[in-house]
Parts: sequence; structure tokens; C-alpha cells
Amino acid sequence: MRKQFLLLTLLLAVTAGTLSAQGTYTPAAQNLAQRQKFQDMKFGLFIHWGIYSILGDGEWVMHDKKIPYDSYKRLAGFFNPQEFNAKEWVAFAKQAGMKYITITSRHHDGFSMYSTKMSPYNIVDATPYHKDPLMELAKECEKEDIELHFYYSLLDWGRPDYAFGSPVVDSKPVKGDWDGYIKFMKDQLTELITKYPGVKGIWFDGGWDRVNANWHYDEIYGLIHKLNPAIMVGNNHHLEPKDGEDFQMFEKDLPGNNTTGFSGESKIGTLPLETCETINNSWGFNINDRNFKSYKQIIHYLVNAAGRNANFLLNIGPMPNSKIQPEFTDTMAIVGAWVKKNGESIYGTRGSSMSPQSWGVVTVKAKNRYVHITTPQGGPYIFIPQFKDKVTNAVLLSNGSPVKFKQQPEGVFIYTAGLAMDGVDTVIKLTVK
Repeated sequence: MRKQFLLLTLLLAVTAGTLSAQGTYTPAAQNLAQRQKFQDMKFGLFIHWGIYSILGDGEWVMHDKKIPYDSYKRLAGFFNPQEFNAKEWVAFAKQAGMKYITITSRHHDGFSMYSTKMSPYNIVDATPYHKDPLMELAKECEKEDIELHFYYSLLDWGRPDYAFGSPVVDSKPVKGDWDGYIKFMKDQLTELITKYPGVKGIWFDGGWDRVNANWHYDEIYGLIHKLNPAIMVGNNHHLEPKDGEDFQMFEKDLPGNNTTGFSGESKIGTLPLETCETINNSWGFNINDRNFKSYKQIIHYLVNAAGRNANFLLNIGPMPNSKIQPEFTDTMAIVGAWVKKNGESIYGTRGSSMSPQSWGVVTVKAKNRYVHITTPQGGPYIFIPQFKDKVTNAVLLSNGSPVKFKQQPEGVFIYTAGLAMDGVDTVIKLTVK
């Protein structure tokens, strides 16, 4: 993922334009159906895992510590995650209530975490492990009905054809072999889409390194949709969605917010939405990062994303032996128990037309409106403004007990005095006519 110090570069480059010529993309029926399914799933697991995990200092360690590429590559020689177990990862996701997994197939260090014929710099050929964990994961996801998406880095710090740091002139880097690099990526993406079962998403990142370059998105996106029209394409560029993309993502911010500064140029579009966040402060495994989010923070992030019509993709960075930290498993077990109990108000819902309120958000599904009170205001009631649908019934989702309400032309009053309030999220189910 990006670092904050790249923000200024991105903002300066945004106005210069980016882009390859693109036609008008018309998504196939399979793609439109997949978009609906994607929005229904609501909760996903993001996994950043690679040879950088060995150093325990995040996925940007090569760049941040200025490790020469030839020295960094030696990590592959002792990356041997013999404890990798795809069943454990998928079981972790399912217990947490997650419906899909997005995993790094190749990060900015250029190391491929799968078997590829396009480069020997991969987990099968360059490590003593000699196995393909992504194939095992794909098969287990298919078996357990967990959808699989692949993160794929457009940026490469080491390949000479990419020539990291080379200035861009006339939409192409001065050094390297840009056309050759584009072909390399298309060949790798073809492998990922045709070899691995059940893949339904490609999550691009790193194009912000060369905002003014011609990334040939028309060719890349077109290739993906030709190989499998159902696959959803997203790109972490933090700009307006481009032709050929199927969902819009927000990094470390809820849609409509811009606390990180990444989303200044990213207005909410009409595509399905997804927000991603870390369970501590790191994407890749960081042995010193103990800024763990609580189960309450994670549930609130999930609820607030759903109320804004977005999916929540929560990231973990497994340890180099592939094990997930107990701090993560313990927290997510609690999150999963909450989701199991309250999933009706999350899965298959859409965001309300009502803007988020000081007390929480509302999610919508069929004739039901789920009022999520995550931040009680201390008064005897909450007010839902601009509520036009006729309410016929109101109950606590947790136990079905009736809830008093009053509907007025200006909105609905929900009386909370005497209710058994939940310390994390009190969900009130409204049935409308």
C-alpha cells in the first residue's frame, strides 16, 4: 500500500492527466450479476503476505530501509512457510463473518506469490518452499464458498523494464522497456485468471507511482473482461473511476471521508464501493506494531461502511511462517460472533439515502430498515430525518422485543428510554409498508 509521503506527488500529478485512450465499457450480464453479489457480501479479508514478512517491518521495508534490490532478493532463499495451511486462513475468514478474500499475488517488491512462467522471481522457483500457496487457497475458497480476489501491483521496484524512478516523458518512462513491462503484466494476469479457480476480482495498486504514464488500462481491463467477463476490476488510484472498472475503492477511509488525504480527488461514483483498513497500523507483518484495533472499532467500521453503501475489506499481515497473530484471531472471533448474531442487518443490505447521523447509520434490505445506534447520544430518543416510508413495526433485532416510535412528516422518532442497549451497536429493525 502507499505511504503518506507519496500524497503530495500524487496531488501534484493529478492535474496533469493520466491516461490511455479508452472506449466505452459495457459490462457483461455476468459482471452486473457479480457486482450485486459483491455488494451483498459486505465483509472481506485482505491479506498482505510476501517475502517482506521475514523482516517484520511491513511490506514497504525494501523501499523504506533503502535495501538494494539484489540484497533484498536474497530473502527468497530462506522464505519457507512450512506451516501454511489454506484451510486455517479460510476458516479464520469464515469465523469472522467474511465472505471473500483479497490477497497479494504480487506486491511492489515484484515478488510473485504464485507459480508464474513469466519470471523466476516467485515462491515456487525462488524459495525452498517450492509450493504455490495461492493455488491451495483458491481451491479451499472454492470448496468453502469464499470468493477470491487477487491484489496485483502495477508498480515494481526491481524489474529493469519498469525502471523505477525513471521520469515519464510523453506518457512513457525514459528508461526501461515500458511496452515490454505492460506485456509482462498482461501475461501474469492471464495466468492468474485462467489457472486459478473461482477468481472474481483483480485489485490493482501502484499506478499512482506514474500518474502521467500510459498504463494501457484499456488493453489490461479489456483483457481481463475478455478472459472472464464476471471478474470485477478495481484500481487503488484514488481518482475518479476509469472506463473499464467495476468497483470503486477507498483506502483507510469511509466513502465521503478524507482523513488520510488520499481521497481528495475521489468523489463517490455509481459503482459498487469498498473501503479497506488495517487491523493495526500495518499492511504487511510488522513485529513492532501493537496498535491493534478493538473488536468494537472493527464492528463500527463494518457498520459504518454498510451504512454508506460500501463493503469493508479488513487487512491482516500474516507472519512469515503464515500463521495469523493471536491478537488478530482473538479479536476477530468476537467480531464474528457479533456478525453471526446481527448479520441480517449487514449482509445483502444497501446504504440508506439518509446521511450518517451523530448516533449511527441505517442499512436497507427489502421492506426492512436497520437502525444502527453505535454512538448513543444520551437522550430518551433518536431522530431519523427524511424518513418517508410508512413504518408498520419496530423491534430490537437482538430479541424481537417491541420498540416505541412516532412517525412525523419530518422523520421518525425512536424512543430508546428503557431499551436494552447494546454496548457495541443497538440494532432496531423497522418494517415499512
